[in-house]
Amino acid sequence: MNKPYGSQSMVAPLQTVLVRRPDAAFGDADPAMWHYSARPSLPAAQQEHDTFVRHLHHAGAEVIYHTAPLPHHADAIFVHDPVLICDQGAIILRMGKPLRRGEEDALAQQLTALGIPIHYRLHDDAQAEGGDLLWIDERTLAVGQGFRTNAAGLRQLQQALPGVNVIPVHLPYYQGPDACLHLMSFISLVADDLAVVYPPLMPVPFWQVLQARGFRFVEVPDAEFASMGPNVLALKPGLCLMLQGNPITQQRLEAAGCTVLTYQGNEISLKAEGGATCLTRPILRG
Repeated sequence: MNKPYGSQSMVAPLQTVLVRRPDAAFGDADPAMWHYSARPSLPAAQQEHDTFVRHLHHAGAEVIYHTAPLPHHADAIFVHDPVLICDQGAIILRMGKPLRRGEEDALAQQLTALGIPIHYRLHDDAQAEGGDLLWIDERTLAVGQGFRTNAAGLRQLQQALPGVNVIPVHLPYYQGPDACLHLMSFISLVADDLAVVYPPLMPVPFWQVLQARGFRFVEVPDAEFASMGPNVLALKPGLCLMLQGNPITQQRLEAAGCTVLTYQGNEISLKAEGGATCLTRPILRG
């Protein structure tokens, strides 16, 4: 019998995915505290999220809701970040944003209830968030090192993943420690050899690694970086889901052979710094 978990890929067909519907903690978020552009409207956010989830269903994915209580955790809707799923089970991360501490244990409890084993937990001074962790292939994990993920986190991920080549990608300062700049803020994989990228933030050595592996690049224009043009979720190779309002990136993806679905995310994405990948934690791909 096949395992109900395993996801050492960003692009293999999405079979099971975890999401969290916006709740009171999100609707009550203080924009200054959470670095949101404005306070979300909870009814509108829930409507947007429901429509977003329908896209996942229509693509053939089983959608599971993360329902563990997390009062005062506005960012908990971004279920991608507290955990990494590998072939051995769940690696429970340790959030670099202090306001998000506690999400890790809540998600670990949810995964345990689903029968997914806890393979490893980051500990001591290690920090890593899922938005900084990008599977280049099943045996290569790129790890963004910045304000959310540190060198100790990278070392522990390497311990947790013997046989996986862990590549450090040094992130720029950009807007500083309060802003959310993850590795996946400027790159998403949409096929085995196709990446959506925002070149001005791409470290040259990382660009060269991908080039040497034969990757093609869909470049996001300056005008579509702030509206999360690089944040694209692969539902399967060549089928992807992205935020509305990025027409140039969408056209470039289509020209590269992709089918592109879009969702409205004024509340769940634009106000809160999290796109399609952030809103999902793939449990099983393949």
